Parts: sequence; structure tokens; C-alpha cells
Amino acid sequence: MNIKWIVLGIAVLMYVFVVIFPGRKSWAALGAAILMLILRVVSPAAAIGELINWDVILIFVGSLIIAELFIYSRVPAAIADAIVAHSPNVGIAIVAILMMTGIISAFVENVATVLVMAPIALAFCKKLELDPLYFMVGLAVMANLQGTATLVGDPPSMIFADFANYGFNDFFVYQGKASIFFAVQIGMLAGAIFFYIYFARKGGARVKMDQERILSRIPTLLLVLMIAGLAVFSFIFGGISLWSGLLVMFLGLAGLLWYLRREGRGKALDLVKGLDWDTALFLVGIFVVVGAVAEAGLLRDFARLLERLVGDNVFLGFFLVAAVSTLISGFVDNVPYIIVMLPVAANMAADLGLRQELYMFTLLIGSCMGGNLTPFGASANVVSIGILRKQGRECSFSQWLRIGLPFTLLTTIVSAAFIWFVWR
Repeated sequence: MNIKWIVLGIAVLMYVFVVIFPGRKSWAALGAAILMLILRVVSPAAAIGELINWDVILIFVGSLIIAELFIYSRVPAAIADAIVAHSPNVGIAIVAILMMTGIISAFVENVATVLVMAPIALAFCKKLELDPLYFMVGLAVMANLQGTATLVGDPPSMIFADFANYGFNDFFVYQGKASIFFAVQIGMLAGAIFFYIYFARKGGARVKMDQERILSRIPTLLLVLMIAGLAVFSFIFGGISLWSGLLVMFLGLAGLLWYLRREGRGKALDLVKGLDWDTALFLVGIFVVVGAVAEAGLLRDFARLLERLVGDNVFLGFFLVAAVSTLISGFVDNVPYIIVMLPVAANMAADLGLRQELYMFTLLIGSCMGGNLTPFGASANVVSIGILRKQGRECSFSQWLRIGLPFTLLTTIVSAAFIWFVWR
């Protein structure tokens, strides 16, 4: 049997396992990677030295630590309380909290953002005797939306940055043009208008809440140093580099040592154990699997298939990338999808004589915002539903769609339109 078909079969089985058992996605990816090594599709040396992107792994783990410490500091909660206190009514207060959730998520991992904002939303709803369901759904979809905006917002952004050789600054302005950050902000504004209309009937009076006490500003300093350091290193090295990864990891470890001295060994170990190691291991495995898929020639074959389908119709290619990415990411983890599709999108754009950003940005927008479509499309969604369940409130598929579907369509269309007009 042709090795290409064997590689395709292993990759498909891995995807199926990830969809059916999302809680064991690292097992599926690592198992598939081991099979690729046994079949000698790629060598161990190539896997460790070339395919596994250690820059992304270091940035991911380091930023997770800083995010956990940022939550611990209670600074985000204090900011949210201040926003609520200065909002003229209930509807605007809800929208303000949702927008703040998005802003935090641009620099902090999505699940961590939902975890830090959920207690604020629940306390708000309890005080005013509001149903927390749609507020919690709003937290998840706004966190997922803004996770695309910066290099450290979410793993797909880190993967994109490495593939396209983008630095932290390039997410804001690239070659004199407004980059992906502003496309996402246009989407966020559209999402904020959507939520304002949705929650406008909850006008009411100004809300008073107890002000959260800040425990420490050290984690905020670490977060600021991470952002500033990534910006400087991106300028110096022209993109994501090993130095970027080492910087974020160093700041994360420094913060962990600070937390150890403040809270003791037990809580420090709990923090480390609670990090998203499943996704970190998943990334290691998926890098190897996708490298094997590329080595077998399957990515090039898929790109040619899409090119034949699209022909020279630039808008059809743009529409297919956006629509397919949004739909697939509503049901499948976007990390393996975006790793597979980035070279395909880049090749399609190059063959049509376009800027690669036109299709790659569209891919990033669709694959990240598409996760808002269903209650299991992103980890933040699952966490949000879990928090609701602990409060005795279930969220059905149809209930999620009432916000998830219109929000996803609106924000994706608006953001994609910005990309089309700026990067066409």
C-alpha cells in the first residue's frame, strides 16, 4: 500500500479520536506521532529538531503560568468591578464586562479569561436575579473572538506567527497595512453592538458591587513585561524566535518562584499541575503528525484540489476558506486544522498572485471565530457550560445557538470583509 494512504489514514483516525474523545486529544496526537516515527515517515531527529516548534511550546507554557498568576492577583476582577460601578445601567454594564473579557483574552489564554471573569458575571446575575446562561455564553464567545488578535492570545495565533514569520508587532501593522488585530477589533465592535441590542431590555439602574481587593500587582508587571519583551524581540529578530520563547518562559518561571515564596510549595505545585498540559502535549504530537502529512505530499495534493475547484476566482477561494474554516472549527479542534491549512492557504494565494495574508488571515479568522458556533467548538465554551452546570443551570445545544450562531456569523463576516478590503 502507498505510504501516502497510510499516513492519511492515521491522520484521519487521529482527528476522529480527537472529536469523539476531546479530553484525550494529547493521547491521540502523540499516538499518531509515534506511528509516524515507527513507519519512518519522519525520523526522530527531524521530529525533535525540525518539526516540533519549541518556540511556540515555550511561549504557550510560559504565558499559561503568567495568566494563572494574573487571575490570582485579582487585578482583572478589580477592573471589572470598577467598570460596573461606572456603567449607567445594567445593559451597558453587561456589555462592558463582555468587552473587557475580550480585551483580557487578547493577552491571556481564553479558558483562563473565562475562569477569571465568570465569578464576576455570576455575582452580577445573582445580585440582580438574572439568568446567567446567556451572560456566560457571551463570556466564552468574546474570549474566543479576541484570542485571535495577538501573538499570545491563543495557540492558533502562535502557530500562524511561526509559519508566517510574524512578530508580536506584525499582528498590529504589517508592511504599512492594518493587520489581524484590527480585523478582530472590527468584529468585536460588531459583537458588542449585538450584545447591546440583546441585553438592552435589561436597562435598569446603575449597579453597585463590592470592590475586589487586589492581592498583588507583580503578575500584572510580568504580563506587561511579556508583552513589551515580545514586541522588542519581534522588532529585533523579525518574527517569533527562540529568544521570544525563552523570554516568556523565564518570566513565567520567575512568577512561579514569586508565587512559591508567597503561597508555599503545595499551592505552587497545584498551580503547575493545573496548567493545560494536555494542549501542550497535543501541540507536540500534532507538529509531528502534520510534518509527516507534509512529507508524504498530502498537503500539496490538497492545495491542488482546492486550486482546481477555485480556478482563478479569487473571491470564491476567499469565501471557501472563510466558510469551511468557520464550519469545521465549530466541531473540530482548530489547532490541527490550522496547522494543516496554513501552507495550503499560502500556496493558493501565491498561485493566484495574491498577498498570502488575504487567505491566511481569513483562515485564522474563520478557524478561531468558528469555535463560537457550538457549545463544544472551543475549550472556553466547555468550561463556561461546566460553570453553569455547577450553578444548577443547564445549557442545551439550541440555547447556545441563540447567541453562538448569530454572533459567529456577524463577527466572522465583518472581520473577513475588513480583510478583503484591506488585503485584496
